[in-house]
Amino acid sequence: MQDNNIFQAIITSTPSIFYFTGEWIEPGERLLALYINISGEVKLIINEMFKVKNVDKNILLTYSDSDNPIDLLADVLIDEKTIGIDEKWQAGFFLELLNLSKNYLFKNVSPLIASLRMVKDEEEIKHMKVSSEINDKTMEKVIKVVPEMLSERLLAKAVKNIFEREGADNISFEPIVAYGLNAADPHHVPDSTKIKDGDAVVIDIGCIKNHYCSDMTRTVFFGNPVDTFKRIYDIVLEANLKAIDCIKPGIKACEIDKVAREVITKRGYGDYFIHRTGHGVGIEIHEMPYISSNSEVILEAGMIFSIEPGIYLPNVGGVRIEDLVLVTKNGCEILNNYSKSLTIV
Repeated sequence: MQDNNIFQAIITSTPSIFYFTGEWIEPGERLLALYINISGEVKLIINEMFKVKNVDKNILLTYSDSDNPIDLLADVLIDEKTIGIDEKWQAGFFLELLNLSKNYLFKNVSPLIASLRMVKDEEEIKHMKVSSEINDKTMEKVIKVVPEMLSERLLAKAVKNIFEREGADNISFEPIVAYGLNAADPHHVPDSTKIKDGDAVVIDIGCIKNHYCSDMTRTVFFGNPVDTFKRIYDIVLEANLKAIDCIKPGIKACEIDKVAREVITKRGYGDYFIHRTGHGVGIEIHEMPYISSNSEVILEAGMIFSIEPGIYLPNVGGVRIEDLVLVTKNGCEILNNYSKSLTIV
């Protein structure tokens, strides 16, 4: 904050407040705000109906439903000093603060928080590994269900049930299940489509354990795929493996993206790799660093992100292979252990 001339900050996103306090609070329509300034003052402004265990009671500023929490917040703020606000603060509360007509200067503090959350400590890494272990076990069981020929929607429901049985606290995103032509859409929403012989089956799933997310994609085939899909699968797998192989501290994120993209482009499918190579994963399913062509982030030990190249052929189908990787001191560690060999079910 000092380096960026931000004297005080208002942090309101539930994941970021959890990161700083260890308290996960879903405030709904009520104001929840963590106030921090560079003099070391900290306040948590919270409705009295929410109970916290990990926070020193001396920093709590509680209010009732009959109070105006913006007045409480305004009393803490120091006039004519720059305020950092996070980008997820509800506009209604922000506008109400602006209407107080005080001389406030605002800056976006979210990039600073994101840069802190990018690098995981040992406890966070432990939670991420447990979440990924659950994801591996679930993927194995989900793929075994594919021959039952459920619709995409029913297989997606099975994913949720299996996660629960494996000990997940929740899903980190709605499961993506895509058969055949639908696999050409990277973010396909499962529908009533039934599986057909030769179809590619893209399964993209993730869970939450101890507030930390996992994310993994595997593509398998129902019946014998045509040679085109076998070739595409090999290309995507090569892109995945080569990108992972070059991950180490000091490398720019855009260089990782370039390695994966070049493999696919050289084989003639560059126009069909239509998204970035990966994204950071942690308390949230999408966070920094982003492994994209324009990301200048320099990799550091402790970062965790996905490597998920794909080829998507309109009106034909698609293939995606995704792993989470942890940057280590000398390279990286893959957090997913489920096989990436071409699989026919």
